[in-house]
Amino acid sequence: MIMKKIAIVTGASSGIGREFARTAPKHGPFDEIWVIARNQERLEELQWDVSVPLKILPMDLTDPSFIVRMQTLLEEQQPDVRLLINASGFGRFRAVEKTSLEDNLGMIDLNCRALAAMTQIVLPYMQKGAQIIEIASVASFQPIPYINIYGATKAFVLSYARALNRELKQRKIHVLALCPFWTRTRFFDRAIQEGEEIVVKHYAAMYEPEFIVKSAWKALRWKRDFCVPGWKAKLQVLGVKILPHRLVMTIWQKQQKLK
Repeated sequence: MIMKKIAIVTGASSGIGREFARTAPKHGPFDEIWVIARNQERLEELQWDVSVPLKILPMDLTDPSFIVRMQTLLEEQQPDVRLLINASGFGRFRAVEKTSLEDNLGMIDLNCRALAAMTQIVLPYMQKGAQIIEIASVASFQPIPYINIYGATKAFVLSYARALNRELKQRKIHVLALCPFWTRTRFFDRAIQEGEEIVVKHYAAMYEPEFIVKSAWKALRWKRDFCVPGWKAKLQVLGVKILPHRLVMTIWQKQQKLK
């Protein structure tokens, strides 16, 4: 039986995930790309932009039933997964106590639980030379009042991905933690809702998804375990590594005019 070489991209309906799905055929000999997101219509639109066949998988990764569905699909298909990109995620820019419990737990479920579950489900179907990209954030490197839980979930992703990269070296599977700064995507449609207090009033930079993804592909070729695209983002990370986090949080709150 000849195993199909596939890539799997979650969060493929928009933003960084969509750009990864669109450009993946240039970075590997894939027979098929499995694209996952809640919005089936937007996933189907991708077929016009991708040069290899797509398997459209509309799923809500916060629904625990996705685990059984993915396990069953992989067992039936027995693919050779050459690339996994976990780009699903969301954030809310609001004080914890003013954010619904559903949203707070949803961020943890999607950004952490679903990412870890998808990775572990797929790993048995990966062989030598396979690659994984886990989407973290510049927010991974510091505690951020009013973007509290989102930042904490991304700190989990960064730590998880870098440690996993070490664990998988013996299997010669490479893991990259991608840490984008502010990026122009539909992420903000959910992060900032009409009628709420505006938390982020100043953006130090605003990158395009194309730049973030191009930087990630380069970092993957260089076998780096994490990537922070853009010099302004790198400067931000350097600053929060040098300064005490208590001071970093104070600077953030003053910059955004937050109490």
